Amino acid sequence: WVQRGINLAVGGDGRIGDHFVVITTGEKRVETRVVANGVNPEWDDKLRIVNSSQSHQVTLTVYDQNKLSNIDEKIGEAEFDIGPLVEATKMNPNGFPNGTIIRRIMPSCSNCLAKESFPFWKDGIVMQKMCLKLKNVECGEIELLIWWVI
Repeated sequence: WVQRGINLAVGGDGRIGDHFVVITTGEKRVETRVVANGVNPEWDDKLRIVNSSQSHQVTLTVYDQNKLSNIDEKIGEAEFDIGPLVEATKMNPNGFPNGTIIRRIMPSCSNCLAKESFPFWKDGIVMQKMCLKLKNVECGEIELLIWWVI
């Protein structure tokens, strides 16, 4: 669930962009709708990606849509590992109260987390809220909520 962008960088042409997010894992790819004219876009898009390879690495890329040239400009990217979420799901935490935190993941140089993240139990599902700091760009973060469907 791609929720929103925070303080996204302005594109190379200096204008505030029309942003969208692409999420990939292996050969699978999904993308949000385009949100026009904002450095703090609110997508609120629920996306589903089938991860049949059980790969734990996921890439999120933010683009600025360019309607004139039809060549979208990459604004920034972030990688994240769904391994902690998958492992938490395997624990089968049925019976835990809603909001039970299963594990804490701190931001580090080996992940793109902007702040602490943790898998937690809610309504029979293990979820994880993340705020990802975009790489290869001066600023920008993306907030998302992920969950593993078996």
